[in-house]
Amino acid sequence: MTENAKQPAAKVSTNGIVAWWMHTWGDFQSKHPVLAKWVYQIFYFFVFSMGVTIVQYLIFTFMPYLLGKDLAGTEFMWPQVNMSLFGVDFTWSLLGYNVVRDAAGAVVIGGGLGYFISYEVGSFIAQCINFPLQRNITFKSHGNPVYQAMWYFIAWAAISLICNGFNNIWMPIAQAYVPLAVYNLLVTFITGGVSMIIFFFVFKIIFPEGEAKAEAE
Repeated sequence: MTENAKQPAAKVSTNGIVAWWMHTWGDFQSKHPVLAKWVYQIFYFFVFSMGVTIVQYLIFTFMPYLLGKDLAGTEFMWPQVNMSLFGVDFTWSLLGYNVVRDAAGAVVIGGGLGYFISYEVGSFIAQCINFPLQRNITFKSHGNPVYQAMWYFIAWAAISLICNGFNNIWMPIAQAYVPLAVYNLLVTFITGGVSMIIFFFVFKIIFPEGEAKAEAE
């Protein structure tokens, strides 16, 4: 009897919170429509972006092991610029990563062609998930999906090059000083953070406001 008596009360309490929130949000929207739209878009953009960041992290972490040491020990880098920072010698590039070796010179999972493939696959899969969520829910777009996907792909490729160039300056140093799990977290969240900021404004261009109204007319 006691448990059954508590259930309706909990339901009423939950409904009351939802009703209060809907009323508060509706009132905020009516008073500040532009700000409310930004708050809505930033909130959902952040939630979806963090969700796909987790997907990327899992792929960055486990896929290199599936690809094995042969690919991890295969160098794939372009262009190759020799650099030295904080006592670490490495080769900078826009595409690809240094082969990682331990103190004895043996290949360690986490670099080379294996990591490059894992990074690109993880990033691409994440964007395949992210695109429909951002398009349909965050920005509520009704534009041509093929046209928008094309520009999304171009933006993703350009942002990936920027992030790769940036990552390849600090990542070799991080590899030398932090554990692999921490290293993957740094790669995921630093890359994801930079990408998120750029992508938000790219989405504002790809999914323009007022698009549905213009098409309806």
